[in-house]
This record gives sequence, structure tokens and C-alpha cells, in this order.
Amino acid sequence: MRYVLALDQGTTSSRAILFDAEGNIRAQAQREFKQNFPQPGWVEHDPVEIWDTQFAVAQEAIAAAKLQARDIAALAITNQRETTVLWNRKSGAPLAPAIVWQDRRTAAHCERLKQAGQDSLIRAKTGLVLDPYFSATKLAWLLDHVPNARTCANAGELAFGTIDTWLLWQLSEGRLHFTDPTNASRTLLYDISRGQWDEGLLELFDIPASVLPEVRPSSEILGETTRFGSAIPLAGVAGDQQAALFGQACLHPGMAKNTYGTGCFMLLNTGAQLIASTHGLITSSAAVAPGTAKQYALEGSVFVAGAVVQWLRDGLGLIKRSEDIEALAASVPDAGGVYFVPAFTGLGAPHWDPHARASLHGLTRGSTAAHIAKAALESIAFQSAEVLFAMQRDAKIELRELRVDGGATVNNALMQFQADILGVPVLRPRVRETTALGAAYLGGLATGMWHDQSVIANLWQCERVFEPHMSRDEAQSRMTDWDRAVARSKNWQQ
Repeated sequence: MRYVLALDQGTTSSRAILFDAEGNIRAQAQREFKQNFPQPGWVEHDPVEIWDTQFAVAQEAIAAAKLQARDIAALAITNQRETTVLWNRKSGAPLAPAIVWQDRRTAAHCERLKQAGQDSLIRAKTGLVLDPYFSATKLAWLLDHVPNARTCANAGELAFGTIDTWLLWQLSEGRLHFTDPTNASRTLLYDISRGQWDEGLLELFDIPASVLPEVRPSSEILGETTRFGSAIPLAGVAGDQQAALFGQACLHPGMAKNTYGTGCFMLLNTGAQLIASTHGLITSSAAVAPGTAKQYALEGSVFVAGAVVQWLRDGLGLIKRSEDIEALAASVPDAGGVYFVPAFTGLGAPHWDPHARASLHGLTRGSTAAHIAKAALESIAFQSAEVLFAMQRDAKIELRELRVDGGATVNNALMQFQADILGVPVLRPRVRETTALGAAYLGGLATGMWHDQSVIANLWQCERVFEPHMSRDEAQSRMTDWDRAVARSKNWQQ
């Protein structure tokens, strides 16, 4: 039996998971790494720490499975998207900390471009809204603020990449400077209809083409790594959310998934149809199997989901462990009229307000830590519901189900509340590590471990279905109150 090693490089931790031919987990390892907040609205990672933790957990997973490199058919990568790294091609050393997707330091740059009327052009080419979330203004900031960076970039001495590109560079010891369409389509520099970097956008953001990686298919043998003793093909690459869409076997138009991680990310497969959203969503390239034509997805990104639980743990000290929130929230029958809008780094879809800030509403003297905990969990479901309702309006379809994955899906109360608010069944798969699984599928398809994507569809299994029980009138009333709370959080810093 051969295996696929999937590297799942996330926002707060690096993981490695070994999958067998049935899509089962054989071994896994995980390490958290430091989150840096040097100024309000700034979020940074150390690229070297990311690589060190990712390489370490890959070694740990291989050792735990008692395997050798020769037993591994492919090494695949899935990654936190938009996070921006700039490094020296010769030394391989980063010029500065990585600017994380959550970072809002370039909000003013985006505002200037909007005032210049560039947002419609950017949206038409990229499918994205003009927001600090994406990579282009982060890269421009690095070029403008790191001493000599722009001079070195113009001389061809620097390389830019999102985290997938950074890991490929390290795994290949500087031989590969590649990305894939799912990651490229999150930079504001990539024309998703033509499938290539756009010269006009590069000029607009003042980005030299010499720093860009080559865009290669998500499922293709890109090269090999010998860092694990003998050669392993580097074969699958996809941004985490498109990888999860693939891992959830949402392979046909009209199928949707939601990932509950640091943020929440809902994607709807729209097939070959590139839908331009009019309801605050974005359009991205979807990961596809070898030989498959380009496909697209509508996406809604919620910036703070699981991160709100981390804040209750680390910022307020209401809980000692993240998993303690379920018991605390369950100790009260409801949130007591409390609504928590966790806009710590602004609001994503469908609002796109970088100036919003977190707020609590409806507090009384009777409000307790348990009410705040319950409101925090409910905020995850409310934000996801906003996105799904926008998706239905854009795609002009009624979703029949929502497939879910990510760490927070272990919380049964949250999943039930999500089904209640949405009014559709929520399906939790047997293998919940669908982001890593999607990357593994892409790697295995490229190396022949799986014949085609119909095999993958047949491997997907449901572990539990959460049916909606709340009346639609009550759900609508709760959403109305949520909308009121969100309105009071907007434009706080303007």
C-alpha cells in the first residue's frame, strides 16, 4: 500500500497527515507557532518558524507511521492563503516577517485605489473585492517599507510567494518557485478567466513580474523533495479552502462546504461558470483533477471564527482550554439576548469593512461569562449564515445541504445551531481533516494512486447529519437581531 503525505500549513499551526488509499488517516502530527501582533490591526508570522514546524511534523508523521520515504507516493501541500512572504533568491532568507491574511495595515492603500475608481476593474479581472485581505497590497507594502527591497526586486534578486510557494521552495531546496491557480487567484494579480498573471494589475500595484512564481496546475507532479531521505514527488498544491472543497467531494456545481477554523470559509462549486457576485462574495479558481477544465467557486470569508474562542481563552481568561467553551456555553439555555460581533480585524464577506471592530451587544447585569461564551459560538453560525444566504442569491439556487469540516465542527451544539439558523441539514464527514485530505487527493491523482475523481466521490462518508429544528420565524428574528448588532460594529475606526 502506498500513502500520500499532506502538509496542512494553517494560520495557527502546522500539521502533517498521512493518508492511505482509502482516504483514512494513518498518522498525523501538529505544532502550533507564534502569532505576532506588533501593532493594532497587524498580524505577522515568522516564515522560518513556519518551515521549521512544518518540516518537523512531516518527519514526526512519517516516523509515527513507521514508514520510509519510498512508501510515500506523493507529498501534497495545502496552506493558509493570501499570507505573503518575500525572500532572497540566493540565500533563501525572508526579508521580513510574513504578513498574514488577517492583517489590515494596507487598508488605506485599498481606500486610495477605490477612490481612484480601480475597484471595478480589479473585480472584473480577479473576481475579488479590493481589500487588505489579499496579497497584492501586502507585497507592495513589503517592497516599499523593507530597506532596499524594491531595488533588489527590480534586479531579480527577490522571490514572492504565498505559503505554498514558500514551502515548495524549502522542500526543493530552492529549485522550485511555483504556485497553483487556487492560490494565485487570491493575490489580486491573477486574471482568473485567462488563467495568468495580469500585466495591468502588476503595474497598478507596482509589482515587478520578476518576483512572481510560475503558476502550475493544482494536481501535477511539480518536482521532488529529498529532504526525507529519498525522493518523494511534490505533486498536489491547493489553497486550504479549495482543498477542503475538493476533500469534501463537492465536485459538481451547486455543492457547498464550510470550513470552521481560525476563520470560516464557505465555498460553492459553480463549475465552469464564473459568477460575478453582486452580494459581497468573491470568485476564485477551484482545484481540479488532472485533465479537467477550469472550474470556479463562489466564496465567502469570515475573518474570525475559531479565533474568537482563542480570544476568550487568551485575552479574557474565561476558559483554560478551547474545548472548555462547549460546557461553559451549555450551562445556560440561551445567550440571554447577548450578541457578540467578533470583528477584531474588520468584517469579511458580505460586508468587507476593514474599519469595523468587535463589539458586545445586549449586556445586562444578569449577563455572565456563559452568556458571552454562547454568544461567541453563535456568532460563528450567524456569520456563516450571512454568507450562505448571499450565495443563494448570487447563484440563484437553494442549497439542499451544507458539508462542514474544521476544528470547531466537533462542537455538536454549534453544528446544531448552524443547521437551525440556515434551515438546511448540516453534514459532518467521517474524516474531518478534509483540507489535508483534499490536498492528498490532488497529489494522489497526479501520481496515479487514485484513478479519477469518481473514486474520490465514493470515498466520502457522512458521520452525522444535523437536521434543523428551529422555526423559520425564530431563525429570521435571530438573524434580524444579529444584523442590528453588525450595523453597530461597522466603520468604528473611521
